[in-house]
Amino acid sequence: MIQTTLFYPIAILAILIVGISKSGFGGGLGVLAVPLMSLVIPPPQAAAILLPLLILMDWFTVWHYRKSWDRRNLIILLPAAIVGIFLASLFFRYLTDAHIRILVGVLAILFVAIYFLKRQNTRSHAADIPRGLLWGSIAGFTSFGVHAGGPPVNIYLLPQQLNKSIFVGTTVLFFTIINLVKVVPYALLGQFSTGNLLISLFLAPLTPLGVLLGVKLHHRVNEKLFYNLCYLFLFITGIKLLIDGIRG
Repeated sequence: MIQTTLFYPIAILAILIVGISKSGFGGGLGVLAVPLMSLVIPPPQAAAILLPLLILMDWFTVWHYRKSWDRRNLIILLPAAIVGIFLASLFFRYLTDAHIRILVGVLAILFVAIYFLKRQNTRSHAADIPRGLLWGSIAGFTSFGVHAGGPPVNIYLLPQQLNKSIFVGTTVLFFTIINLVKVVPYALLGQFSTGNLLISLFLAPLTPLGVLLGVKLHHRVNEKLFYNLCYLFLFITGIKLLIDGIRG
């Protein structure tokens, strides 16, 4: 078990944020989880601990959105994402902790930039194969190593201005399938050590709590304030990881 004092408070916060994001409130802020945990443990270990918890959350949320998803978008995105996962698994052995911290840091900073830029772009785009294949493959690649597939998927889906439930349901079903696909390469790469699985088991009871909080917060908290605070936090975390990675 991890002895670092700060790990468990940070891990609890990360899991709650992911649960809130997955349940339809938080704009894909599950990308915060690995950057947060990477402040105290290596990014590959953070990703390995999180994957079983993400799968649990997926099953809590997919039931709520089982009838709300866009078939065309999933048909375009899923094959591309599986290719991205395959490519990422080939390169995984060649990436050091410093490389992954830089990757996570850059993704976090880019996600914040995209969030503020997209607010100025109100053009609507339909689902299309070239963009879907591009962003789907990137989502699979970034999702494999650091569970950061949300930003690429958001870049592709948000301009379509889908109904909110359809948008959330499509992303929920997409990541339910993608996270299950990732189990095989994670196991082959030895990511599921006994220690990591024990930590996942210890943190598992928090997964339904995060989802429940997301549903309640959706109706009770000012969404704009929540977004602004979380994106600010994500930006600071991204800067910290980028600096640590460059130093490494």
